[in-house]
Amino acid sequence: MRFTLRTSPFAHYAMTISAFAVLFLALVLPNRLDWISPAAFTMFPLELILIGILLLAPGRSGTVLRILLSVLLGLSLVLRGADLATHEMFARPFNLIFDGHLLADGSRLLTGVLGSVAAVAVGILLALMVALLCVLAFLVLGRIQQTLRIKPRLSGVTLLVLLTAWCALDTFRWVERPRTDAYAWHQLRLHAEDTWRSWQDIQEFAATVGVDEWSDRLGDQLFDRLRGKDVLVIFAESYGRMLLEREPFADQMRDALLQSETVLRADGFEMQSAFLTAPTVGGLSWLAHASALAGTWIDSETRYKSLVMSERATLNRLFRDAGWRTVAAMPAISMAWPEGQYYGYDHIYDAHNFGYQGLPFNWVTMPDQYVLSALHARELSEQVRPPVMAEIALISSHAPWTPVAQLVPWTKVGDGRIFDEQAQAGPTPEEVWQNVESIRDHYRRSIEYMLASVVSYVEHYGNDNLVILLLGDHPPAPLVSGDPEGRDVPVHLIARDPAVFEAVSQWRWQPGMLPDENAPVWRMDQLRDRFVDAFSSTRLPLEKTGSGGSTATGAR
Repeated sequence: MRFTLRTSPFAHYAMTISAFAVLFLALVLPNRLDWISPAAFTMFPLELILIGILLLAPGRSGTVLRILLSVLLGLSLVLRGADLATHEMFARPFNLIFDGHLLADGSRLLTGVLGSVAAVAVGILLALMVALLCVLAFLVLGRIQQTLRIKPRLSGVTLLVLLTAWCALDTFRWVERPRTDAYAWHQLRLHAEDTWRSWQDIQEFAATVGVDEWSDRLGDQLFDRLRGKDVLVIFAESYGRMLLEREPFADQMRDALLQSETVLRADGFEMQSAFLTAPTVGGLSWLAHASALAGTWIDSETRYKSLVMSERATLNRLFRDAGWRTVAAMPAISMAWPEGQYYGYDHIYDAHNFGYQGLPFNWVTMPDQYVLSALHARELSEQVRPPVMAEIALISSHAPWTPVAQLVPWTKVGDGRIFDEQAQAGPTPEEVWQNVESIRDHYRRSIEYMLASVVSYVEHYGNDNLVILLLGDHPPAPLVSGDPEGRDVPVHLIARDPAVFEAVSQWRWQPGMLPDENAPVWRMDQLRDRFVDAFSSTRLPLEKTGSGGSTATGAR
């Protein structure tokens, strides 16, 4: 005895119409959130017609085509879904080769914010969603195939008429804004082309990354204009240009920068500022560190891995060769970091060996003031010592931006336990992330704290032999910044010795802490060569100073 499931004619028609509607939506769904609007769905997709024609194939060939189309449709949806995420986080499409590591990075961030159980649950949910997309595509195409095969000749004629109409509309443009397109196919093709270009880029970059004009220079020929000075290269997490120019950030951030300028000048320090274009947005800070310090454009994880296996000289290594003690203050490093050997540090301070005994601020292992205090106590407080070049990563302005730390007296920082009360105060990440206004408010306040920490440090510990280069590593995610295109970050040079600014007079950076729209804009990979060239008597030919041998614009 065989039982069959019977449906009413109404339910049958409803499922058929739903299948066509789902296929239509799957074909025209944009890959950026800011493109999703009613106009995006007033489209005549070529793929809808071609899929119908292919599904008319009889017998086993029709089944095989249905499976292949289901895989392509599922892949298309997964990639566009990934694009939606990466456009919001990094202001670019998802890259199949370069972005595979994002799953591991996202898992670590979720673990820090929500806990390990929640992170695993999110990972399982994502895997199930991918599987369900493919199954749904197979079922939808099955319903459409079944419907078309009821009257295959009529279906075929109808599809050919629609194809003719599509071609006519696309060719003759009879309406002002023709909506004929093959968007889903174009997106798949673009991803395929991007994957191929990325693979070629890997090969070309690996073959050329070791070509470095500075690697042959003798150490005693370098940085003679900085002899005896401590040089701190400070990367500020998510410190983007939009803070100075866009609401709801600009008014308060501009006031904070002008106040910082006043405090520093009162203590005898001068400042010059400009902008750098970062290789990444919203995360992957190590790509920005590598671009700035190695003098070559590192905009992917694969390029980064090629770099750290090369012999290219970093700014840190060049300082070490010239007689400086080179250290890294990396409070976000909580696991093994073999790549650190590449940079040429004499010592690395990380989350485990920096002496912090206080509570973490959610993902942030320790507040910025502690990082600066601990580094000073361990490396800069002694009177008799070699000069220090330190790379410092300040992470209090890293998501989830709660709790926002507050300055304490420097003499009371100690082992960091004074921050415990702060670390347990304020709203939870879940509360902060309920709306974008709250996110932006806490983000801006964390940047103000970072800036206050640096300025207060200079005010308390600065001297004639201190030189600080403070720069953002990258802008925050577009969700936070409100600027999906912006990649620029502020950069500030702070020193008391006028000779420092005489050495960089050709940079034409603007005085003070608040660069305006006419300030120079360099790509971040130009920084190393220009810095070494400005402070060393031995110089590179002018055409060589730039991004590891390439030229770039000096001002916007």
